[in-house]
Amino acid sequence: MLSLSAYAKDKNATVKGVWITCFSEKKVLYSKKSAFELIKFCKKFKIDEIYIQLYRGGKSYYDTKINNRASYEDMLKTADADTIDVILKEAKRCNIKIFAWINVLSIGRTKNVDIFTKLGKGILTKDQYLRSPMRTEDINESDKYYLRDEQLFLEPGDQRVSEYMVSIIDEIMTRYPDLSGAHLDYVRYPYPVPFIPRSSFNKFGLTYGYGDENIKRFKEKTGLDPLSMANDNENSLIWDNWKRDQITNLVDKLTKAIKNKFPKMLVSCAVISSAETAFSVAFQDWPGWLENGIVDYVILMNYTKNNQLAKEITRSALAQRGKGKVYIGIGNFLMKNDPRILSEQEKIIESLNPDGIAYFSYDFL
Repeated sequence: MLSLSAYAKDKNATVKGVWITCFSEKKVLYSKKSAFELIKFCKKFKIDEIYIQLYRGGKSYYDTKINNRASYEDMLKTADADTIDVILKEAKRCNIKIFAWINVLSIGRTKNVDIFTKLGKGILTKDQYLRSPMRTEDINESDKYYLRDEQLFLEPGDQRVSEYMVSIIDEIMTRYPDLSGAHLDYVRYPYPVPFIPRSSFNKFGLTYGYGDENIKRFKEKTGLDPLSMANDNENSLIWDNWKRDQITNLVDKLTKAIKNKFPKMLVSCAVISSAETAFSVAFQDWPGWLENGIVDYVILMNYTKNNQLAKEITRSALAQRGKGKVYIGIGNFLMKNDPRILSEQEKIIESLNPDGIAYFSYDFL
């Protein structure tokens, strides 16, 4: 259950947000009744922002003409309406902001998605052994020691990927102009567990970014081949900075594509909670994005039942605001049977004055 300590909210209270998955057990996208109940719930508990998942695993859960319409047609058939339109209309009446939550680089566990069919296998990122990040593919001896991801990732250094994602986001924003903006997720490289801090340690672990086009462009730019070059500190710095730039350039391109056409729309990103891990391991330089005004705000995926850890991560993150804002994401799904811990965590985080708090997810409120 959700305590929502700021129930009686004043104008200076912390912004509250909530994530809604496209596969939500509450069937928000598949029922007009559930759509109305969502807005009623958010109005009652003073939730200001809703991040509703419209593009996940390479599939479109919205009125698309670019991608296969099967998921959207299923929504229409079940709900007898476009529930996104219903939600937007009701949210506008209640002064609640709706954001299109978009999984950018993850395509889930299947290659049977439009972007892969259209652009081919070369768009996937690979590790330094040219393997997929998904743990069920290309299994070898190293899999005894490293836990790879459970999904496939696109290569951010492939320009075709960024162009495709620009077209997806533009289609969503054009079709649903009452959206308040886009919430970008999975804008990072995958990383295994345990992870290495930089590519100079490549022989001891796994790292990604070895997609075909990314390697080609890196060679053309630097004259270095990341597959054969010496992994000394100098080369590793060049390669790691290059990979980090690919993620940053992708976010910047998506943001500009939105704001050039819809200047009032906001762009936020779901990010790894530890800035150091995000920067060094996933190549997700979200403090830099905020410092340079590339995004309006980030939402930390600060999912933990350890309230002291939640406090330390929040305190560290709030020092990174730059030109933007920092929201703290709470994993209320972890505390569905521990409301006391959730209530304590809310109070701790609110005492540090974040710009917002978001709950993952609506199913567990």
